[in-house]
Amino acid sequence: MPATATDAEASASWRALGTLVQLVVTDPAALPEARRLLENDLAEVDAACSRFRADSEIRSLAGGRQHVSPLLAEAIGVALRAARLTDGDVDPTVGAAMSAAGYDRDFHQIEPNGPPLRLTVRQVPGWREVRLDGRSLTLPAGVQLDLGATAKAWAADRSAARIASQAGCGVLVSLGGDIAVAGPPPADGWRIRVQDVTGPAEETPEGPYALIAIRDGGLATSSTTARRWQRGGDVLHHILDPRTGLPAAPVWRTVSVAAGSCADANAASTAAVIRGRRALGWLTRLALPARLVDATGAVFTVAGWPDDSESTV
Repeated sequence: MPATATDAEASASWRALGTLVQLVVTDPAALPEARRLLENDLAEVDAACSRFRADSEIRSLAGGRQHVSPLLAEAIGVALRAARLTDGDVDPTVGAAMSAAGYDRDFHQIEPNGPPLRLTVRQVPGWREVRLDGRSLTLPAGVQLDLGATAKAWAADRSAARIASQAGCGVLVSLGGDIAVAGPPPADGWRIRVQDVTGPAEETPEGPYALIAIRDGGLATSSTTARRWQRGGDVLHHILDPRTGLPAAPVWRTVSVAAGSCADANAASTAAVIRGRRALGWLTRLALPARLVDATGAVFTVAGWPDDSESTV
């Protein structure tokens, strides 16, 4: 989901957390300091939350009661809130199931094709088994936390707010298409291209796309096509159904949701992928503007999301 910077704004992009980072500010003079703040924030999040770093704090967790850093406690709290709001569709206890499906390292290190895997239906331990009281965390033995469904969106919210507060200008932070905005927006809002096929911002995308503008909150897209791999001819992807421990049925190629925060938008878009067709009614009842593209390329919009033309959500 590329963001478009106008002549009155300044932007920078680089890679971190295994994904593309995009930073846009409404005051070009603020860009160097804003980038420094964001780079520092993301380094701290990576050290606390990465499932793929042997030295990360989350990898050191064990069964039983333990104290965690304020940053990891906040990240786990966001994940548990997402689980509660989605009735368990977004569940941070999928770590072992994710590894079993082959997603056990940074995505760019995963072989796109490999031998068959023997995957069996198994319900994940369940988020209700995790207890967080301030910085005191209690985990059942053997549970591996995976914050991949919430950490980037939360990090985008956290950094956008901090940069806007310190820089005194409008800020957009995009982490792999999870977008958070803070501070005074541009006159016409933050212009964002929502697309079905990932590609560079300067190129016309393949497949259906929409140009929209947001003024606050966040926007997130979840996809069954962006991060996938094959094992023995079976196509797997990174969004697991906690009730089976297996990749969710690819009813939707992409789901994009706008909400009051990027974390809430991402929780809803991920849950929508898992819910399949039932997501249309669920998102409508929650009054969350959303755009869903099914496996055939057909586009569905709910709760006031505009048609595929330049509009404001």
